[in-house]
Amino acid sequence: MNARAGIEAEWEPAAVKAKERKLWRKIVGQRYLQIMALLGVAWMIVFNYIPMYGVIIAFKEFDIIHSISSAPWVGLDHFKEFLEDDSLGYVIKNTLGMSLLKLVIGFPLPILFALLLNEIRSIVFKKWIQTISYLPHFLSWVILGGILATWLADVGIVNKVLMALHLIDQPITYLAEPKYFWSIVVTSDIWKEIGWSAIIYLAAISSVSPELYEAATIDGAGRMQKMWNITLPSIKGTISILFILAVSGILNSNFDQILVLRNSLNETSSNVIDVYVYNVGLAESRYSYAAAVGLIKNVIALALLLGANSITKRLNNTSLF
Repeated sequence: MNARAGIEAEWEPAAVKAKERKLWRKIVGQRYLQIMALLGVAWMIVFNYIPMYGVIIAFKEFDIIHSISSAPWVGLDHFKEFLEDDSLGYVIKNTLGMSLLKLVIGFPLPILFALLLNEIRSIVFKKWIQTISYLPHFLSWVILGGILATWLADVGIVNKVLMALHLIDQPITYLAEPKYFWSIVVTSDIWKEIGWSAIIYLAAISSVSPELYEAATIDGAGRMQKMWNITLPSIKGTISILFILAVSGILNSNFDQILVLRNSLNETSSNVIDVYVYNVGLAESRYSYAAAVGLIKNVIALALLLGANSITKRLNNTSLF
């Protein structure tokens, strides 16, 4: 027994050294990939983690004259001021209202579009549809905002078509009416992103084994049955991950889009958290107050991320971490 124990004691360090040599050979063999990965990690540290030091200005009265370290502490005063602001109610209402509509309507549509696009048998026609659908994604909201402003003007194409169909009697200036703003934002966001978002689902669908569809065809399943019983269950992991990310970003209202489409006439429906932070932070130069509002938003977003991740993990054993 003592001899056996001595042999095992000598073998264990040798096995560890062999594993270390194997690991180092693998690292050397992948040295170019490792360098690329290290550059990405360095970029993340420099631009994502080091700037987090600046978050402390949310607890200070910072201005451009003083440095962050020399600015006086005010504690939670900025947070209390935001929670007592009279405009907080409609800012939260607008943010959650548009974001929930985008989540409820805009999230399922790319999935449905990808499922229907996958059923097209003509490769040429399928490519045309896909190209046309994701082309708006490559246009900035500055360009699309100008297009929408022209279409929705009182002499725009939308009013002309509706009046020609006798659906309205007088032209409507849609961007000047607060009651139309949410629907304009949600519809234009879907129009811009539906094709691009569907690419991820199409990639997931392409990895589904053709043998499953062949077996279903032999059993007499139709297209809808294959879509419901094979395609959707096969991409549920992708759907879950994207749903988690969508829920975590529910307080993000697409600042570029809102800023381009908003004006003084629709302000009651277009003032969201991002616009509010922009106005108080840059227009009024209240950097600490804006940082405090942004910090509240990010903490809530983190809580939503963790909550959505936990729920999807329990429901279908799929999660980000």
